Amino acid sequence: MAGIHQTTFIEAPIERVFDLTRNLAVYKYVFNSRKEKFSSPAGANLLSKGETVSIIAKHFGKERLATLKVTTLDRPLFLVEELIKGDLLSYRHEHHFKPIDNGTIVIDLIEFGVPRDFVGHYLGKIYLKNYLEELTRKRNEVIRSYAETEKWRAVLS
Repeated sequence: MAGIHQTTFIEAPIERVFDLTRNLAVYKYVFNSRKEKFSSPAGANLLSKGETVSIIAKHFGKERLATLKVTTLDRPLFLVEELIKGDLLSYRHEHHFKPIDNGTIVIDLIEFGVPRDFVGHYLGKIYLKNYLEELTRKRNEVIRSYAETEKWRAVLS
């Protein structure tokens, strides 16, 4: 199992940061900016426990599908997404939220398992870990850009 740990400070209330993390408009913005495809539940604005999102990303010349499910949701403190379909052996992304006086600390813990062959080992140790770190950084930058300005009002109503 490979792991990622990122900590991000966002100068906004915990409830706003939590809801932006599960907001589908934010998801779409992040994935569309990376030229990746994204699908979500029809009519949903905020992901709830049990709901899924699917991402199609092109890696090494092949489109790869990953379907994630929200398996745990404890608003506004904790959210877990887990892989239910995809090329990885496993994927679990824990989002922890800690309120502080001037904002919110977001702690992202990601664990993933890759196939044990040579290609899988290479993907996990080098490419995939870097990809997931960058994706998490980008997502948190987008959440920060919404949460710390009035842009959040356009996606959280």
